Amino acid sequence: SDKIEDELEMTTVCHRPEGLEQLEAQTNFTKRELQVLYRGFKNECPSGVVNEETFKQIYAQFFPHGDATMYAHYLFNAFDTAQNGSVKFEDFVIALSILLRGTVHEKLRWTFNLYDINKDGYINKEEMMDIVKAIYDMMGKYTYPVLKEDAPRQHVEVFFQKMDKNKDGVVTLDEFIESCQEDDNIMRSLQLFENVM
Repeated sequence: SDKIEDELEMTTVCHRPEGLEQLEAQTNFTKRELQVLYRGFKNECPSGVVNEETFKQIYAQFFPHGDATMYAHYLFNAFDTAQNGSVKFEDFVIALSILLRGTVHEKLRWTFNLYDINKDGYINKEEMMDIVKAIYDMMGKYTYPVLKEDAPRQHVEVFFQKMDKNKDGVVTLDEFIESCQEDDNIMRSLQLFENVM
């Protein structure tokens, strides 16, 4: 049976990342940092790609007190730029680079994309509600012990009213960026999502 397993291992499609030089040019990481990240990535994902299930399992480890399933789902969609159901090392590192070392503008654009669940270029109230609820679920009862059941909805109402400048029921990228930059509370809340990464 060893022989069969060996053959199976050989046929498992391994994805090799583009040259680290190229990634170094595309990200804010040094080559050394990229090597460390790649080693960690290969450790968790020997095939070089992550599917949504694996992503959820890895992510759940960080939030033992809550249910990270939904948030991990939305996050996976934001990482999966090709929308093909898998995240390669390149996708992972480019997103990480933005979230850890990008400009405020880049971070906000990435966050907008996370909230724009159906990728139509707008955030509607339902989408915002879905993400905020997912964050509350993930943080669990320990983080927000005094939260009322309708806290996410109130949270979203306030956010949405501030962001939807022209009151057309959707938030555009420009509205999102403008609102975030002029409101410290919103920025702080988004800071929280950075820690969630």
